[in-house]
Amino acid sequence: MNTIAQAWDGPVGAHWAEHQDRYDAMTSGFNDALFTAAAIGEHDRVLDIGCGSGQTTRLAARLAAHGSVVGVDISRPLIERARASTDDARIVYELGDAQSHPFPPAAYDVAISRGGVMFFADHATAFTHIGRALRPGGRLAFICPQPPEPDGEEARTLGLLGSLTGQPEHSQIELRRAMGSLSVPARVHEVLGEAGFAKVTVTPVMGSTVWGRDAADAVDFLVSRAGTGDSVAASTRAAMEDALRPYETGRGVVMRAGVWVVAAVRP
Repeated sequence: MNTIAQAWDGPVGAHWAEHQDRYDAMTSGFNDALFTAAAIGEHDRVLDIGCGSGQTTRLAARLAAHGSVVGVDISRPLIERARASTDDARIVYELGDAQSHPFPPAAYDVAISRGGVMFFADHATAFTHIGRALRPGGRLAFICPQPPEPDGEEARTLGLLGSLTGQPEHSQIELRRAMGSLSVPARVHEVLGEAGFAKVTVTPVMGSTVWGRDAADAVDFLVSRAGTGDSVAASTRAAMEDALRPYETGRGVVMRAGVWVVAAVRP
């Protein structure tokens, strides 16, 4: 198991499972764009790749009211959280690596992913494998981050926070590198074309990410995510709060971020 897979099946996945609501708040601002691209019908059979704690899986099941949904994730803590959070017999969660998991061939009408596809070790191989799980004419829809704008809210603020808390662990560096693996549209077209997909579109979408109830709450979360805990000095925490305070709103600490919404079809 590689470093990224170990992180998701270990401390990173455990943190996401423990803070399920927080992570969903960070990414749910892009749900509408994802599901518009997926165009899930009420009888569709849906595959949710990198389903995490299952929010997108459950939302897909609402759209596929007379269909079924399978969520797959490499993280045992997240799959366990997803199962504990779901009460719908039409939803099944499977622990496995979507780039090699034994999906039945042509079993799904649509595959979705809210960010999980960036972490594949071999994107072309993974998407080829996922494509075989889709019926002819089946659809793929996923979101992945745009390259961070140096002056963008998230990049500027999180860069400052990173400089305050020090260097991240090796696994965090690997995860951040993987996050950008599909950030260039030409790369997305190349990978999906090699995997046999057609009608590939890559659409820019801006959305809001919520980091906490207020600056102090957001700092508590970010410190816990970095694993630095009590080692962060009070003065550093105060500086972090100052960096986040301009983004405090009635909805919490809200920043703008950009993603690509990718859609494709298996011929």
